[in-house]
Amino acid sequence: MTRTPSTTGTTEFAELYDLIGGLRRCVSSLRARYGDSPAMRRIVIDADRILSDVDLLDTDASELDLAGATVQQSAEKIVIPDTQYDSEFWRDVDDEGVGGHSRS
Repeated sequence: MTRTPSTTGTTEFAELYDLIGGLRRCVSSLRARYGDSPAMRRIVIDADRILSDVDLLDTDASELDLAGATVQQSAEKIVIPDTQYDSEFWRDVDDEGVGGHSRS
């Protein structure tokens, strides 16, 4: 089964879908030759999973392409003054990574 990449797909996705189609044809041929053993079922499941993963990647890439085209509004900027804070602001705060101050 050959799938086509999404509308924003690339030649890399087209090539991946062609390669996966070839892989699935080979797996079907091997399955016909060796039967439905547990090892063969694992290979079939792996080939199906690869196709599903590439489908997801193709969808994600399409969404990323669409998201990149949208202009994001910047958030309102908050001005933080350079003035010193009141020492009471820091009264109960420990120094990060150094441990607490002696409270004696």
